[in-house]
Amino acid sequence: MAPTTATVTPTSQAHEKTLGERYVVHKKDRAKVGHKDFSDDIPVISLAGIDEDYPGGRREEILKKIVSACEEWGVFQVVDHGIRDELFAQMFELSRQFFALPDEYKLRYKMTQGKKGGFTVSSHFPDEAVANWRELMLFMERPIEGRDYSQWPDKPEGWRPIIDEYGVKLAEVSGKLYELLSEGLCLERDALTKTLGEIHGHLVVNHYPKCPQPDLAVGLKRHTDPSSMTMLLQDQVGGLQATKDDAKTWVTVRPIKNALVVNLGDHLYYMSNGRYKRADHQAIVNGEQNRMSIALFFHGENDAEVYPLNIKDGEKPLLEEPITYAEMKKRHNTLYLERIKIAKLAETENWSQEELDRKLKELEQ
Repeated sequence: MAPTTATVTPTSQAHEKTLGERYVVHKKDRAKVGHKDFSDDIPVISLAGIDEDYPGGRREEILKKIVSACEEWGVFQVVDHGIRDELFAQMFELSRQFFALPDEYKLRYKMTQGKKGGFTVSSHFPDEAVANWRELMLFMERPIEGRDYSQWPDKPEGWRPIIDEYGVKLAEVSGKLYELLSEGLCLERDALTKTLGEIHGHLVVNHYPKCPQPDLAVGLKRHTDPSSMTMLLQDQVGGLQATKDDAKTWVTVRPIKNALVVNLGDHLYYMSNGRYKRADHQAIVNGEQNRMSIALFFHGENDAEVYPLNIKDGEKPLLEEPITYAEMKKRHNTLYLERIKIAKLAETENWSQEELDRKLKELEQ
């Protein structure tokens, strides 16, 4: 049986001449920079020598570069991370095979309320006012005992063990980065990981099909991540964009084969009391090629306490009082959805740019 209109995927609509109304974003949210207009502004940091923890070793230099990138952007790329190239190639190939399968098969694993992971279009938010030109497969990667394998596709064959290895290897790299980020705050190396409790992770495989009217849509609207840290592998097509000045200017992150893009999320922003920025980013689409990215989000336990560590004398905490990790995510998601609704209302009622900016500013307060 064919899928209903509500669940037709972007892959199935990629050859249409016009974009469906549900994907048309407010003109304020449309891409200002092309997907191939690559920038070298985002720092690229080699992790070669990260274990050289002695005078004259490279660890100190790596630490300085990462702290600088986090203070300026909240996003950077790492190379020489020790993960085999073949693993990345296998992840991409198996992911492409999955998204090439018929909608009927992918929708067997549709993400619905109460299920841990699965396939969906746009995002996991059912009440989005405007959809993203994206389909995705979400896996609850860790802890292992929290997985629901009924939501893990059995096609393509061999995907599950590759995902297992991928999660283990990225967790090893993230552990080293957490140590450096703790040191950058003049804390013990395990300080930040301790605040998370048992680390949880979910893996999101993003597929952005070529779009009939890419100037009207986005693959993933502007946002920060409600995670602690996100590690993203992107293909060579281009489309990931970042801003450090509240969207006044955007840069397209240059794809580097087998590099990992590291985005700091809300958790590290709060724990550092704003010293480390949270990555402000979006994904845009194009009308020429499909694009794919694979993101592993690292989270704390729901009841983990979120409150700045090591507040300096005279510095005001970003949070008035400690909140739980679950509350942090809830606040983030509520604000994200409200922003989208306001932008949609502005389009419908033809607000001025000044009125839209005022409404968005009020929302932040």
